[in-house]
Amino acid sequence: MPRRLQTISIVIPVFNEARNAPLLHREILAHVKKLPYKFEFIYVDDGSRDFSSEAIEELAKSQQNIHLIQFSRNFGKEAAVSAGLHAAKGDAALIIDADFQHPPSLIADFIKKWKAGADVTVGIRRYSAGESWFKRF
Repeated sequence: MPRRLQTISIVIPVFNEARNAPLLHREILAHVKKLPYKFEFIYVDDGSRDFSSEAIEELAKSQQNIHLIQFSRNFGKEAAVSAGLHAAKGDAALIIDADFQHPPSLIADFIKKWKAGADVTVGIRRYSAGESWFKRF
């Protein structure tokens, strides 16, 4: 009997990211397409004032595994992440910011840590020597 592919839920909180959402989605797909998992993408629009929801709805027309949760107003990133995790149906969940703060190229590394037994994995950013104090803060 063939084994069931595990599903990874990718939760993406969004606030005024109409331009970034399609670019980010394309970048994520480039990094997950060869991985042996099914993926669901849960975008949580945290009360955007631009056309973020419309951009995500347009993406969802071409893929059934894209879901949109739309807040009536801005509740903050933590509420958006919580709503996305609550809606997630996957065997594991990843959280990625829509503004490219979290590189999609690391998705496979995080999944590998989960498969090795980690319950929670957190990425810690390394700073370059040339970055300003403000950016490091």
